[in-house]
Amino acid sequence: MPSLKDLRGRIASVKSTQKITSAMKMVAASKLRRAQSAVEAGRPYADRMERMLLALAASVRGSPTAPAMLVGTGKDHTHLLIAVTADRGLAGAFNASIGRATRNLARKLEGEGKTVKIIAVGRKGRDFLRREMADRIVHDISYAGRKNIAFADAQEIGERVAGMLARGEVDVVTIVYNRFRSVISQIVTEQQLIPLPMPANENEEQGTGPRAIYEFEPDEETILARLLPQNLSVQIYHALLESAAGEHGARMTAMDSATRNAGDMIKRLTLNYNRARQANITKELIEIISGAEAV
Repeated sequence: MPSLKDLRGRIASVKSTQKITSAMKMVAASKLRRAQSAVEAGRPYADRMERMLLALAASVRGSPTAPAMLVGTGKDHTHLLIAVTADRGLAGAFNASIGRATRNLARKLEGEGKTVKIIAVGRKGRDFLRREMADRIVHDISYAGRKNIAFADAQEIGERVAGMLARGEVDVVTIVYNRFRSVISQIVTEQQLIPLPMPANENEEQGTGPRAIYEFEPDEETILARLLPQNLSVQIYHALLESAAGEHGARMTAMDSATRNAGDMIKRLTLNYNRARQANITKELIEIISGAEAV
């Protein structure tokens, strides 16, 4: 049985840990409010951007001059996966879920005879994927030490992807990230960016009502050539914002659970300490009484 000194040391150690986890929970809650506001503000723009491009793409569908960013390279051999995770841990299964989803998707594609390349955004995803798929990682990005993710960061990724597409290095681009749903729920999402996924039927582009009529100036191809790279950056930025909000929500939940577990452990250790102390007192009393009777 541990001594009283050992129990006091363990209780003090757990209390120190509880203070740290409680502080991390409050910091995550503060960051979550800002990140959630950014996500909610960005979702309508990203959705409308995609819907607008779907409407524009309907008019050039099947055209031999359609941009590769819209219809792809015409092949389905090389897939680029963009795995978006965090740079820090202590967020429960937030990072591991993206790592597993990316790994499973890569194995599925390779099982179909495809070639897989990976861009790892975030140190945790990079470290996870390096264990089994280090040779597939063509680039990794870390935002450690950055307070906020800017649109320029998404543009940098978008330009790299566009360059790989222009050189014929990739045919299909998919981004894997955690979509923020609530503080306790993040949804692993696989979103295809290139080629732009077309709706199953034309009514989905404009809803069930009549379709809007567009006039293009100067022409459809020129407009798409300007909008498609912008849309790629917007969708990547949207995924980065969703992931950032999900990270803070997951860390807040994990630290709340850790704080409560620390409290339960302190109660158990305190109970054991009191029992051990009482046992020592009882033992000393018995020894005193026995000595007195012997005299």
